[in-house]
Amino acid sequence: MGKPEFIGKKSKAAGGWGALKSCGKKLLASGAPLSGAAAMLKANQPDGFDCPGCAWGDPEHGSSFEFCENGVKAVAWEATDKRVRPDFFASHTLTELRGWTDYELERQGRLTHPMRYDRATDTYVQISWDDAFAEIGSVLKSLNSPDRAEFYTSGRASNEAAYVYQLFVRLYGTNNFPDCSNMCHEASGVALEQAIGIGKGTVVLEDFEKADAIFVIGQNPGTNHPRMLGDLRRAALRGAKVAVFNPVREKGLERFADPQDKLEMLTGGSKAIASEYYQVRIGGDMAAVRGMAKAVFAADAAAIAAGNPSVLDHGFLSQHTSGFELYRASVEATSWDEIEDQSGLTRSQLEHLAGIYIASERTICTWAMGVTQHRHSVATIREISNFMFLRGNVGRPGTGLCPVRGHSNVQGDRTVGINEKPSAAFLDSLEKEFGVSMPRRHGHNVLASIGAMLDGSSQAFIGLGGNFARATPDSQLIAKALMSQKLTVNIATKLNHSHLLPGEVSYILPCLGRTEIDRNAKGVAQIVTVEDSMSMVHGSGGINKPASPELRSEVGIIAGIAAATVGSDVVDWAALGQNYDLIRDRIARTIPGFHGYNERVRKPRGFRLYNAVEHRVWNTRSRKATFSTDRLPKQTEHQRAAGEEGLFVLQTFRSHDQYNTTVYGLDDRYRGIYGERQIVFVNPDDLAEIGAAAGDRVDVIGRHNDGIERVAESFRVVPYDLPRGSVAGYYPELNVLVPLSSAGEQSDTPTSKSVLVSFRLSQQLQAA
Repeated sequence: MGKPEFIGKKSKAAGGWGALKSCGKKLLASGAPLSGAAAMLKANQPDGFDCPGCAWGDPEHGSSFEFCENGVKAVAWEATDKRVRPDFFASHTLTELRGWTDYELERQGRLTHPMRYDRATDTYVQISWDDAFAEIGSVLKSLNSPDRAEFYTSGRASNEAAYVYQLFVRLYGTNNFPDCSNMCHEASGVALEQAIGIGKGTVVLEDFEKADAIFVIGQNPGTNHPRMLGDLRRAALRGAKVAVFNPVREKGLERFADPQDKLEMLTGGSKAIASEYYQVRIGGDMAAVRGMAKAVFAADAAAIAAGNPSVLDHGFLSQHTSGFELYRASVEATSWDEIEDQSGLTRSQLEHLAGIYIASERTICTWAMGVTQHRHSVATIREISNFMFLRGNVGRPGTGLCPVRGHSNVQGDRTVGINEKPSAAFLDSLEKEFGVSMPRRHGHNVLASIGAMLDGSSQAFIGLGGNFARATPDSQLIAKALMSQKLTVNIATKLNHSHLLPGEVSYILPCLGRTEIDRNAKGVAQIVTVEDSMSMVHGSGGINKPASPELRSEVGIIAGIAAATVGSDVVDWAALGQNYDLIRDRIARTIPGFHGYNERVRKPRGFRLYNAVEHRVWNTRSRKATFSTDRLPKQTEHQRAAGEEGLFVLQTFRSHDQYNTTVYGLDDRYRGIYGERQIVFVNPDDLAEIGAAAGDRVDVIGRHNDGIERVAESFRVVPYDLPRGSVAGYYPELNVLVPLSSAGEQSDTPTSKSVLVSFRLSQQLQAA
């Protein structure tokens, strides 16, 4: 039997001609290839816009081409000449559109007019901005408590939009701020606050130029933040070790062909990225790091016994940390059998990696959602921090902890106040600035907001960007939750499935994109600002003509809703909507680190927010970097699956033609998949065990045992290099299997990287 037609050739390396061909294809498909190409020359430039593709940092001395394949896709997606006008909605009911895929919906083009749902015809109809604001404000004011409304934020919202949003919502009277961070790096924030006193990473981009070793854990830069590959490649070329932990063999972590390297492009060459690549079992990262720490302690004991210097940084440990001896005891109490069984790696492999760590004078550790979307994610990140403390690899050049975020401003949104658990200091500052009381009761995160909508205690949902219905777990329950609301409002650039789940009153409010010129009533072009993963804040000014004269900025839309809901006695919303400098002045007066905001952000590359850890100042309870003493999980999902026949553990991830829930195309060339998204990747031996062959269709069945039936029907199986018992597939299609009731301890993040599943052959195959 031949290979199924959707399984094709995998790229030999990330980047290269494949990336250039993909860029050209996406620009042509946009219908505006010339303007799209011109726009890319302004991406991540001091006089241009911040690329909406990811949150990777920009170099201090950038080139003229600070963009990647993902950036081209994002810009082409936004700069398309296709439009979703009112006549489109008149021709398609929501019932029909719910049958379309995410890709089919978004490729229709840009939204052009504010629209209101008409239940009688099951369509959206055009409405004026003023009427939309008035009715939204009326419904919000009619709720018997502000806590009955949910205010979601996507990580693409600018600092200015997010600050005005949180100000409006708090003046309305609630801290209900579910946001995309709750679904990705919440565990990083929680763990790092406990360990080092700040919920952000500690590195700058230049640290990658100095590091001797870089540990990359649970991360796929080639697809999720390709510009990072350039920094890893340069590190590898100068001799730095790049050690990777990932259950899946990802092409972008193996080899990279730099499209800006003329010789490589001419010869078809590429350079190795990972010097070490270890396929840890799903959920086994904490055990792997614990194993390396155990090996470091053993090497230290051996060095001292031989009369050699300690391999630990005792100066750092004694002066800057607390809990070291308790941590050491916890590590020594962990057996190698436990470590090997949970990680899937051998003692010798982990001792080898520990040797790399010991030999490195400067080490960086990076991670992403392969670490953060498990039950024990906070404990894992604490373990990573512990490991880095052993040799003082925090708070000096060439070292640090680096959670790599996805959305281009997810970190900035949290910095300026999108937080359901705001600090007392932040609320005090708002009260001082605006002269009114702010709500103190903690609000809802994503999972709590869904629960509140399902049980009827929340009756309104406003989404500032994003695709809430497809980003969240338990897809069928989310649909029920949204459609039960008195009010749903989605501020968006393109049509998505969240818009097709209307409440009693429902609006789509179209906004400007990051690449578009934002002019106020006087015709003055305005800039917005964002914060990247390295805490750099920089300006972003669009260069393209807006997709429709009816579009308003996110700030302008929020200001309109706010004025109609809470009035303008405390805040002149119209003034803020017309002059973003006024918003930045307010931020500067209420949030530390933003002094001189308007002046500093207009300098090339902007400015970096103060990070106390850089100066080895620790704002923890102990005023020191704090070791944790968590035990390894009693049992990971992978260990449970290994003990039951026919049970597997699923991780969801992106395809290469995808950015979060936005699907740019149907190919995943790094994994050799073309024209298909209903895919499950399975170890070849596991595939044989379930009685299926490459390309066969199976139903994937959720096995959470909470009484809810979860089935993803008719997915194609593909043999792939994964540990036995581990399977993987694309979200959002497989989010139907992710249980709402399974969340990270302390983080409350959905456990999308450790979902128990089983398979059954589809009815078509059984009949054959």
